[in-house]
Amino acid sequence: MNLRLTRRQLFNRAGIALGATTLAPSPLPAEPTSSGAARHRFSFSLNTGTIRGQKLGIAEEIEVAAKAGYDGIEPWTSDIAKFADSGGSLKDLRKRCRDLGLQVVSAITFAPWVLDDDAQRAKGVEQMKRDMDLLAQVGGTRIAAPPAGAYRGAKIDLDRIAERYRVILDIGRQLGVVPQIEIWGSATNLSHAAEAAYVAAKSGHPDACVLLDAFHMYKAGVDPAAMKLFGRQVTHCFHMNDYPADPPRDVIKDAQRIWPGDGIAPLKQILANIAANHCDVMLSLELFNPEYWKLPALDAARTGLAKMKVVAAL
Repeated sequence: MNLRLTRRQLFNRAGIALGATTLAPSPLPAEPTSSGAARHRFSFSLNTGTIRGQKLGIAEEIEVAAKAGYDGIEPWTSDIAKFADSGGSLKDLRKRCRDLGLQVVSAITFAPWVLDDDAQRAKGVEQMKRDMDLLAQVGGTRIAAPPAGAYRGAKIDLDRIAERYRVILDIGRQLGVVPQIEIWGSATNLSHAAEAAYVAAKSGHPDACVLLDAFHMYKAGVDPAAMKLFGRQVTHCFHMNDYPADPPRDVIKDAQRIWPGDGIAPLKQILANIAANHCDVMLSLELFNPEYWKLPALDAARTGLAKMKVVAAL
């Protein structure tokens, strides 16, 4: 589907939804602090993919996040399932997070909920349901909903994606977990913030929200100004990372992400636009750099947190 819609085409498709849902930024002007800067509140989370190469397991990853000083953690549901399958208590895991003052801010799943094939999509929805249930048991309230399984292949109509998104949103309401539309910048489907915005609005669901990522915005060519469209009710978590100028955008890979502030990403602009919308956002460090996996996990976690805080000091 061509994203270059005319204004008339966009409003004919989205109807009143875009204006009526939470996608619009707050109509209030940014409230200045004593220094004149827009008031904002950022918290900091560790996406466990950042230390995935150290192969610690979810219980140890929680300890690392807490010792490093993070406010939250964003685990992978596969690691939660592995912990439970090995006899671990999810109730105890939840208590440990609470005792350490860690919020389970989101989680990563690769459930193929968006596919055109009815049988495969049904399996994907069931996987998403299981993953949301696991997450709820450890105290999580949000989960990523990326275009898993639809990374390549045919383009799926955005209206159909919106219908399928509503299905998992309804399931999430029953479990107390909200799926967040996540873009993958190189994917055939849901690669751009504009697609995520359309799907969230078209779903017509009060819980619809979007999970964006600096690296994926770069891959898809999303301008930082796009963040002005995502207000406080639709932006809860943002994946923080950076990237070098070389290799170029069309060939750079996930594994070449680098520490926030060490590359060319317009992170200050992105965060300033989020702050102007009065969003209370968890900035979650998501890297897959094999060089960082060679570091002691605690050192890597501390380095990432320190660099995020420098960038977020607007």
